[in-house]
Amino acid sequence: MAAKRILMLVGDFVEDYEIIVPFQMLQAVGHEVHAVCPDKKPGDYVRTAVHDFEGDQTYSEKPGHNFAVNADFATTDPADYDALVIPGGRAPEYLRLNDRLIEIVRQFAMATSLSRPFATASRSWSPRGCSRAGTPPPTRRSSPTSRAPAAAGARSTRPSPTPMWTETW
Repeated sequence: MAAKRILMLVGDFVEDYEIIVPFQMLQAVGHEVHAVCPDKKPGDYVRTAVHDFEGDQTYSEKPGHNFAVNADFATTDPADYDALVIPGGRAPEYLRLNDRLIEIVRQFAMATSLSRPFATASRSWSPRGCSRAGTPPPTRRSSPTSRAPAAAGARSTRPSPTPMWTETW
């Protein structure tokens, strides 16, 4: 596989393993990965969080690691990248309010070619989230967890599960 340039949109309290593992694995197979965050410069850190289910009614949240941003959000040009990754956690809750970040995601979501894929993780946002008004942009989601009805014309009574990763690689 030819090396690709991958843009990763991150922010404070991103899910620890949803940023560190993809970042390191993509680099390990030869890709160039740039992690950017609004209002942060290369060398600044985003704090990560670890969410864990410990038998309570919901998950607990613990401090994770400091993850270094390695590129400048302000000068990022999405046209320079082959793919986009948005890790989950708390970060997408406020990142989706940033107009420039929405425009970056929109450029990937509206790409007419599958040559510019993007991946989102857990509580991150769907490509539909990049439209504030009107019809959401089309999605290119595929999921190994999606279930088709058993027979032609049959309808499932269960809601579709949310995929852990939305991938189009």
